[in-house]
Amino acid sequence: MSTHYSTDTSPTASAAADPTATASHPPTSKPDPTLTSNAPKGRLSAAATAGSTELTSLTISLRRALRQFPDFPSPGILFEDILPIFADPSLHESLLRALELHVTQSYPENQKPDVVVGLEARGFLFGPSLALRLGAAFVPVRKKGKLPGPCETAGYQKEYGEDFFQMQSDGVKPGQKVLVVDDIIATGGSAAAAGSLVKKLGGTLIGYVFILELDFLKGRAKLDAPVYTLLSSQEEKS
Repeated sequence: MSTHYSTDTSPTASAAADPTATASHPPTSKPDPTLTSNAPKGRLSAAATAGSTELTSLTISLRRALRQFPDFPSPGILFEDILPIFADPSLHESLLRALELHVTQSYPENQKPDVVVGLEARGFLFGPSLALRLGAAFVPVRKKGKLPGPCETAGYQKEYGEDFFQMQSDGVKPGQKVLVVDDIIATGGSAAAAGSLVKKLGGTLIGYVFILELDFLKGRAKLDAPVYTLLSSQEEKS
């Protein structure tokens, strides 16, 4: 509820000064206009537009921060280094704000994630902070043998063979809404394995979020939930 101040404390003067002001308990016949749920559609559209504009501005600054290293870790690979984002507090904040904007704009209040699942290892860099902002739990997915206690396991293909991801068996409760996050989606194998772990534990997979997508590898074709990337496509810098 907004608080309105006036040099004249009479109800008539306050109403004249601000016709949208309401008392602490407005009558049911006149819903409180300061609540988002009662705001006119035009006002909500303006807020959504402002959010989209902010998101565009944030992604531009984040794209500029990336560094590229040709032929790393092997010849022919153009490596995208996201670490400069975390070395700069303002860019770090921009990343979290951009991801938060995406989630709040994409999911209704009753569909917001209960759990954010982050993939080893760079999903750990921003997954916990995003979960905290969203009021969600954070659960890590790690390589086999890294987590204590009972775990669920899922395999996925790598260039030189199969690897395995694990999640603790009590990490996700049945029915919880889960968002999977990682830094980059390439072939999509590791993300798909994480998604399968969520389902094994009875969670509802509501989507995947990545900072960058390597479109030409078509990794999102392996994922069976909505996929969002802040920075789609790899652009070689001059």
